[in-house]
Amino acid sequence: MATIIPNIHASTTKMTTGERRFGQRLEKLLEDDYLCWFDVPVGQARRYPDFIILHPGRGLLFLEVKDWKLSTIQSMNHQTFTLLTASGAVNKPNPIEQARQCAYQVVNTLKHDKTLVQPKGKHQGNLVCPYGYGVVFTNISRKQLQTALGEEGESILPAHLVICQDEMLEKTDPEEFQQRLWAMFNYQFSQKLSLPQIDRIRAHLFPEIRIGTADLFAVTDAAASGAMDVVDIVKVMDMQQEQLARSFGEGHRVVHGVAGSGKTLILGFRCWYLARTQSKPILVLCYNISLAAKLRAFMREKGIEQQVQVYHFHDWCGQQLRSYHIDLIDGAEPVWERQVLSVIQSVDQGHIPRAQYGAVLIDEGHDFEAEWLKLVVQMIDPETNSLLLLYDDAQSIYKKKSNLNFTLSSVGIQARGRTSILKLNYRNTREILQFAFNFAKDFLQEKDADEDSVPLVKPEVGGKSGMAPEFRKLNNRPEELTFIRRCLQKWHSDGVAWNEMAVIYCHHHFGEALARELNLYAIPNLCMRDNKTRRQYDPSDDQVLLVTRPSSKGLEFPRVIVAELGALQDDEEKRAEEVRLLYVAMTRAQETLLLTASGENSYVRRLGVIN
Repeated sequence: MATIIPNIHASTTKMTTGERRFGQRLEKLLEDDYLCWFDVPVGQARRYPDFIILHPGRGLLFLEVKDWKLSTIQSMNHQTFTLLTASGAVNKPNPIEQARQCAYQVVNTLKHDKTLVQPKGKHQGNLVCPYGYGVVFTNISRKQLQTALGEEGESILPAHLVICQDEMLEKTDPEEFQQRLWAMFNYQFSQKLSLPQIDRIRAHLFPEIRIGTADLFAVTDAAASGAMDVVDIVKVMDMQQEQLARSFGEGHRVVHGVAGSGKTLILGFRCWYLARTQSKPILVLCYNISLAAKLRAFMREKGIEQQVQVYHFHDWCGQQLRSYHIDLIDGAEPVWERQVLSVIQSVDQGHIPRAQYGAVLIDEGHDFEAEWLKLVVQMIDPETNSLLLLYDDAQSIYKKKSNLNFTLSSVGIQARGRTSILKLNYRNTREILQFAFNFAKDFLQEKDADEDSVPLVKPEVGGKSGMAPEFRKLNNRPEELTFIRRCLQKWHSDGVAWNEMAVIYCHHHFGEALARELNLYAIPNLCMRDNKTRRQYDPSDDQVLLVTRPSSKGLEFPRVIVAELGALQDDEEKRAEEVRLLYVAMTRAQETLLLTASGENSYVRRLGVIN
């Protein structure tokens, strides 16, 4: 079964009757290795072909789908079709010419990328895969079309570039259907596209799914000659992530995803989409201050920082109080708690308006209290009613309980029928994910839940293989600090950028001591010792990040050291919380994970067993 993006079964996917019928045929009659996009804008010109089909062995196909009936076609020629409508005669482009122009524009863009061009042979200079174009008439049979076209038919609508109503029936033979599609190509190549090449084509077709801002045309000679794998040059959303992100409609949506499954990436894509369609501002909330800083950097990278407001939840509460000149209520509770209570009270009294935002997106929903969610839901404009809640119960580290003790509907989130689960972890290597899960599995037992509650989902491996994590036990803290510093220096001498490394520690005094050690050797670093430094975090700054386990949530780095594990206390009441914190810290590592300790406790002994 082919993958169709967006999901054609979603009620929000806008299709004509004929487009949906043809999409169903593609899904049913094509195999799993076919990728199909419906009505997704491509390239810089943002053209909207009805369907794009990509197959590793066949190539790229661009199709226009028309629900026209023969009785409504008044005349046709090489350039235009004249249709009879309720408003009179209307000229439309010849759909073959329409598909051809779209195909040529895309192909010309792809051919600027040296890694997607044939380097030699009879096809030298051509795209690495064949391409074709055609038209589908969902309400006109082959016989009707041939009769209407007459002698000039082949020049106006070449027969091999057309699929007719009677050739896309539910009972149509899959092989016959596919042959009609591939007859639209002028040539074939024996070599199949690699997965990195497919991802690179997707990145050119749909720039919004790129992870990062790398210029795809800035290809080195080594890459162009094949000496460098193109996967090292571009990263894009995977197919499940893209399908889910493009299939969101209006209303409330909930995504339960394991660590590293791309929840934040999906949030960013949704922001990009909403920024192009919403007139009111868009609000993004999370619990972690450093994650908020990272998300703001992401919005700047995508050029949507003016439309999308990103806040740590308590910062947003403070901003609301300042904007509407609301005094903080008195009480013995901490300031941050009184800020939340003050906003809730002011909204109830009408001093702070509801419906301020065209959409609200919440990352780290597992750390939000019921009262916070109930407050935030009121901030959504009821005309758009657009909410996205992202959640991973395994990363719920700020509550005594390991899961929400309330239903989503009780706080105003209408999630039934609008929930999705992401089980595949793409951030970590297989070895890192298995190591982290083996360490924490006693506290991460998978549990089911209905759509109005939140499940705990066991992660499944989706990433590549790599080096096994390592655990090093040192004699004392000075030795541990020295060892960490030397590791960072060694990695950097091997070509790893400073901002691709992070040290995650347990207590601030260790982080401060490590910062002093690194400063002595002129190693650039940012120690997130307080809220001010957390807000200053910019992932693009070339410096090693020194961060606590809670503040590391939502972040990721190619190389991570989880340090100071010997300083954890063997407190049985806090064990579940400590293990979850360590699980979060370990799963920040994309490629290399090193754990260090200079003391003795149950955590150190457990690491010694599983290492």
